[in-house]
Amino acid sequence: MSRRPTSLQGRLALGIGLLVVLLWGFASYRTLLILTDETDEVFDSALQETAQRILPLAAFEIFGRDDEDEGTLEHLAPIGEHEEYFTYLVRDSEGRLLFQSHDADPEIFPAYQGRGFAQTKAYRFYSDEVFRGQLTITVAEPMEHRHEVIREMSAALMLPLLAVIPLAFLGIIFAVRRSLAPLRRLRERLLQRGANDLSPLPHDPAMPAETAPVVDALNDLLARLTKTFEAERSFAANAAHELRTPLAGAIAQVQRLEAETQDPVAQKRSKDIERTLKRLTLLSERLMQLARAEGSRLRVEKSMDMRPILRLVTEDLQRIYPDAPISLSVPKTAVMSDIDPDAFGILCRNLVDNALKHGSAEGEIIINLSPEGELTVSNDCPAVAPEVLARLTERFERNDGAGDGSGLGLAIVRTISERSGGQFRLLSPSPGRESGFTASYTLPPLDKAKSAG
Repeated sequence: MSRRPTSLQGRLALGIGLLVVLLWGFASYRTLLILTDETDEVFDSALQETAQRILPLAAFEIFGRDDEDEGTLEHLAPIGEHEEYFTYLVRDSEGRLLFQSHDADPEIFPAYQGRGFAQTKAYRFYSDEVFRGQLTITVAEPMEHRHEVIREMSAALMLPLLAVIPLAFLGIIFAVRRSLAPLRRLRERLLQRGANDLSPLPHDPAMPAETAPVVDALNDLLARLTKTFEAERSFAANAAHELRTPLAGAIAQVQRLEAETQDPVAQKRSKDIERTLKRLTLLSERLMQLARAEGSRLRVEKSMDMRPILRLVTEDLQRIYPDAPISLSVPKTAVMSDIDPDAFGILCRNLVDNALKHGSAEGEIIINLSPEGELTVSNDCPAVAPEVLARLTERFERNDGAGDGSGLGLAIVRTISERSGGQFRLLSPSPGRESGFTASYTLPPLDKAKSAG
């Protein structure tokens, strides 16, 4: 099972989007680490400054007490209700509490161990002293306060990222899609081309510089294919054309030999040779028609009526097969088309010739051209099996090898139909019957401008 190719647009959008998200996430993470360090420095500085501001005031208050108040613990009353992040204790050299903030819990404060910072799982402390350790202060800050600040900064950094990620992906998809628009237009041009259209691809001015060489390479490949096909068609046409004169001369010589000899065996052999040479002549003509159908332009600038062409082909074949019961029906109004008249004539001749050669001797050949431009040629014969019908338009295919045709007539019709933009169908049995064979060709749609002209 072959793996389905992934979309270049999707791969680019996903890759660029993931890269942007990863870079943005890494940058946010690094920014958060830096902000965390800076925040710790700010809070530590605030702890230290609080201790250094409060300790002189506490010393002034403590040493200014009356003797009867000396050694008593004093609480600093709050000015107003507020959430207190910093709490502190002032102690003497023996560790006795002399002064504390109103919300301080002495149980959480460690013993004084000198100036500097200390930390537990729940608190961050700063201690300082004056008068050579006679008064000490320890200020405490809950670590939860810092954690809350870090969480708020993290949310401020990450929440916008969650909102920006979808917008970034949409912007990337839009930019990638817009950048790949010339490639999509190139793909559409290639999809709209017919199997026989080998003309160069036009250069889109908006095509990226990286993909322009692809168009050049495709045009180079198309040019080489065109030369190859033209060489093949030219060889077939030239070979068929060069064979006509010697074949005609050989047929004339055989006919003269047949007229001059009285030997029945020689006459029979000459007739066989004549029949083979005529088949070879027919084959060369069909090869020329096939080369014409494959190599030339099958649509012209000016439309014309198709009825005279069909009448001319029918009358010519009627002269060749005077005993063939041919019935022709054309509309009274003109059937206009811009298909090349010679190509339409070749198509009509091959359809009628196929019906004459492969139909029953007594059966009527019915040729009908509708006002809508559908040409049908029907003949009487046993119904053709569907699997045989499917391959009759291949080159050198005949219904079980029947008849003396070249096996190229329906292949030529199919080629003209495909390259002209018409529709070609084979039906057996014929519509409304239990037997018979019908070939149908519908003329390509006519441009309104050509119809008016």
